[in-house]
Amino acid sequence: MTPQTPEKPEAVWNLESSRATTREIFRRFIFEEIRSSTIPSVQLTGKNPQMYEDMTAGTLPLEPTFVDDPHTASVLLRYSIWLIGVLCLTRIVLFLYRSLSSPLRSVPGPFLARFGRIYYFWRVSRGRWEHDDLALHRKYGPVVRVASDMYSIDSPEVVKKVYGIGSKSPKSDWYDAWRHPDPNRWTLFPDRDMKRHAETRKRFQAMYSMSSLVNYEGYVDECAEIFCRRLSEFAERRETIDMAHWLQCYAFDVIGDITYSQRFGFLDKGEDIAGLLKALNGVLKYGALVGIYASWHPIVYNVSSRLGFGGAAGRTYLMQFVEERIRQRKEEAKAGKDVEKLGERDENAPMDFLEKLMVANQNDPERVTPYHVFMMGLSNIIAGSDTTAVSLSSILYNLLRHPDKMLKLRQEIEDFEAQGRCGSQNVAFKESQEMPYLQAVMKEALRMHPATGLPMWRVVPEGGVELCGRYFPEGTIVGINTWCAHYNENVFGPDAGEFRPERWIEAEKEGGERLKSMESYYMPFGLGSRTCLGRHISFLEMSKLIPQIVRRFDFELEHPERHWATDNNWFVKPTDFHVKVKRSGE
Repeated sequence: MTPQTPEKPEAVWNLESSRATTREIFRRFIFEEIRSSTIPSVQLTGKNPQMYEDMTAGTLPLEPTFVDDPHTASVLLRYSIWLIGVLCLTRIVLFLYRSLSSPLRSVPGPFLARFGRIYYFWRVSRGRWEHDDLALHRKYGPVVRVASDMYSIDSPEVVKKVYGIGSKSPKSDWYDAWRHPDPNRWTLFPDRDMKRHAETRKRFQAMYSMSSLVNYEGYVDECAEIFCRRLSEFAERRETIDMAHWLQCYAFDVIGDITYSQRFGFLDKGEDIAGLLKALNGVLKYGALVGIYASWHPIVYNVSSRLGFGGAAGRTYLMQFVEERIRQRKEEAKAGKDVEKLGERDENAPMDFLEKLMVANQNDPERVTPYHVFMMGLSNIIAGSDTTAVSLSSILYNLLRHPDKMLKLRQEIEDFEAQGRCGSQNVAFKESQEMPYLQAVMKEALRMHPATGLPMWRVVPEGGVELCGRYFPEGTIVGINTWCAHYNENVFGPDAGEFRPERWIEAEKEGGERLKSMESYYMPFGLGSRTCLGRHISFLEMSKLIPQIVRRFDFELEHPERHWATDNNWFVKPTDFHVKVKRSGE
């Protein structure tokens, strides 16, 4: 029997109209009550009699008023307390009204989640929201209230409606905290203007295509070789190292080479070059938390920028860093190194991203503006290192937790080398694509530990939408957490909590609905028109480094008896991934 589609409520509850109603009730209830009440006539020292009329009209003067008479002060204090009480009572009444009249009043979730966004803010600030979200869905089902107007959803049927190509659901205000408060200074990731985002993405997506990125294999090989040399040094000294840190050093140097033809030097020194890592971590924590109360972003950003602390200061530093790289490149051109010949170089030397952007600006300054050059350069740094570092950490960590999988992968790589199907030093990207178990390992590791761990929040568009058998009014905020999607047992099987690369090989052999279902709910790099533009860079780095280190080194977890600790500030970064390194066969 075909299930009946729930009918929309006759009186559609609208978030924006509810807010307008709230303001109107507040105005009438408070100010009209004050006007109509009999307030004793008091003499306000230092003010003219007009103040009483101003107060009862709801237009209090901005300058301070000093009251010398004790009786007058007592009266004002009494009425101040009365006013505060009325305000609190009004908020409670309005909260109850909205809760009882909302078509979403029956959505389950923690009790505190009904009171604004404080519950969600508190849990996100703990840095373990990916685990919290999973636990909530296991307890309450596919739709969970995490704030008074925010709902976490875990259902494959929602993907196309909310994230699919052509969806009319824009990003929520949470993303505002990831950009500069100035509306004219925006970047691709947090841009909520759907039309502008689509146009901008179209301009630059060719630069990020896999066919374009394979030209950078030489840069990746160079960084991979330096990384392996550092591992050899650690093996000689029998050191225990923070592998997550060194994998981020690798990812940062690769993105520096690809973007600016210049490694940052992380692999050489092993330390935070120019404070970039600290600045980036500040940006992540700031965006994850301040975005929950996005209306505070302009104030918090300006204050923290001026005082030089927090994520705003980190973002300012990163922006200055990119601006300096652009300035240097322009000076090189003026000095005659590129003299109006941007793009005219040795065919064997690929143009870096910055040069491609500057050439595009030179050829069509209206389509690719100087701000576009800056914006894309900044985006590469912010998004191009952490995603790859977290993914690489997940691959290696899961292999170390499952020695049989590590052995199977090493055997595949050695077989390919013995058959002459891959190089003995560097594995070409094309060669790595032909290794089925390597591809399955990478895919499964990114399923088990996707880089992002907060819901991808979207706003329900005009007219509302039906999700999971419930009607969501326009203005409601909904989102799917990648972690919840990837651990969905209805999609990935009852063993979804286990690292088993074979599931992808089996599904591919079976084909049909199983593989289609898994692929449609697999989202380590986002979904639809908002899929990460730089995902191919990440795959290039992973595909070339993992075969190298697996066949050349043995690793041992410092604490194999326990799971690693992580910190979730949008990116779920490992905090204690310490390993001992040995050369393979020693």
